[in-house]
Parts: sequence; structure tokens; C-alpha cells
Amino acid sequence: MGLGSSPTLSGPNMTDLWVSLAVLGAAVLLSEATRRVAVRCFPGPRWIYLLEAASTFQLCSCTHELKLLGETAQLGLAVSMTLTYTMTVIHISTFRQAACNPSASLERVYRGTSTVHTAVVLIACQFGAAVAAQVFAASVWSLGLSGIHLRHQRFGFRCFDPIGGTVLEAAAVELVCAFIVQAAALHVHKLDEKLRAHCVAAVITALVCTGGRVSGAIFNPVLAFSVQFPCSGHTYLEYCFVYWLGPILGVASCILLFEKIIPLLSGKSTIGLDVAAVRKRKTQ
Repeated sequence: MGLGSSPTLSGPNMTDLWVSLAVLGAAVLLSEATRRVAVRCFPGPRWIYLLEAASTFQLCSCTHELKLLGETAQLGLAVSMTLTYTMTVIHISTFRQAACNPSASLERVYRGTSTVHTAVVLIACQFGAAVAAQVFAASVWSLGLSGIHLRHQRFGFRCFDPIGGTVLEAAAVELVCAFIVQAAALHVHKLDEKLRAHCVAAVITALVCTGGRVSGAIFNPVLAFSVQFPCSGHTYLEYCFVYWLGPILGVASCILLFEKIIPLLSGKSTIGLDVAAVRKRKTQ
């Protein structure tokens, strides 16, 4: 998410790319170590909070680096898509039961698989991890390990307007992206288990490439809070409208369509019941 595309990848930028790949690997390994500690040392339901924080930290930290790389390095479209796709598969494969998205936490309350109290604590963990990812990214960039890190350091780690259209256009893109990803999540259980992560990753990669120039194609409130909210160009309320209200409405409208309206018109059982049953079987 946030990866831009430029015509070529020149020689000097190969060093920047390898450094960024090392940063991505370090963030994933650090988060995975935390998840393993959480599973082993925190028995009972408490481990899910550390799991949520570690996974959200991984998502936000990696997106910070990918966004910087995409905006400043001469990446070609093929490289951008490959990085986005690969990191998305890694995220899906390592997050375990973590939602890493306030919309997903609220969805679990709606489905009765989580309490309001648990969802509130999980969302608090997500936003705490988002802030920690900002600190982590700034700390890594301050080391000046690559040319793009040094240039970013000279600008005081500032990021500029991430919205490439009007506020309404950006909100619409975030809504549509969230709708499509939620629709994929509702139906992906129909595929073979080995293909699910790749299918979702392909959908997300396509959305990032098509909608990234308008809004950044974040479609995740907590990820946007970490990556987009510090940027100049618009007010805090405008960012809330685009990156919070847009995705939440996208998820809600998708659930309403596929689990209420379509079943009502067709007279069949809702997808939501099937998804809930699948998730229940996985946790048993």
C-alpha cells in the first residue's frame, strides 16, 4: 500500500531497494518473535492483545517503508506490484487471528464472536502499535542506511499530501476498496485453503495499483492513522472523513449487500452465517 510506480529501477536505487527489503525483513522478524512470545508466555485470552499489537506494528512499519520507497525510488510497475503482493501474502500468512483493522474488530462484535470490551481493547492496541510503528520507522530512517533515508531525514521525515483528487473522490476510492476487500474476505473460504492468501493479496495489489494515486489505497483506519495522518495537505477531519468513514462505510455496505439484501431477494441463507461457522470451526 502506498507504493508508487515509475518507469525504471536505476543502478543506484538498487542499494535503496536492498536496504528497504532488509528493513521490511527486520520488522517482520521482530513482530514474529513478539507473536511467538505472546503465544508461549501469555496463556488464556490475554495473548490476543499482544498478537494484535505485534501484527499491526508489522503492517504499519512495512507500509511506512514501502510508501517511502515507492514515492522516492525509481521503481517500475512490475517491482511495485511484486513488493505489494509479496508483503501482503507475508502479512496474511503471519498475522494468525489478528485483525489489524478496527473495521474487522467491529465486524466481530456484529457477528457475536467478540465482546464490545474486547473490541475496544483490541482497537486501542492497534492504534498504540500504529504510533509505535511511526517511532520505529523514524528511528530506522535516522540511521541514514540508504539514499532515500538520508533524503527523507533532510526533510525532517515530513510526508506530503497523500490525496491525489478531491476529498470526496478519495473517500469514494477508500469506500470502494474496502467494499471489494470485504467481499473477497466473505467469499475466499470457497477456495482451496492454499489459494486464499494469494487471492486476497492479488485483489489488494490490484486495488493499490489502481486507487493508489487518488487516496493511497489504504482502506484501513489504523494503517491510515499511522501512515497518512501525519502528512500535510489536509485537515485532521478531512483525513478522518477519507480514511475512517470511507472504509467503515465500505465494509458495512458490503456486509449489508451480501448478508441482508441479496439473501432477502433470493430467499437463501446469508453468507455471514457460513463465514461465522467457518471461523468458529477454525478456533475449535
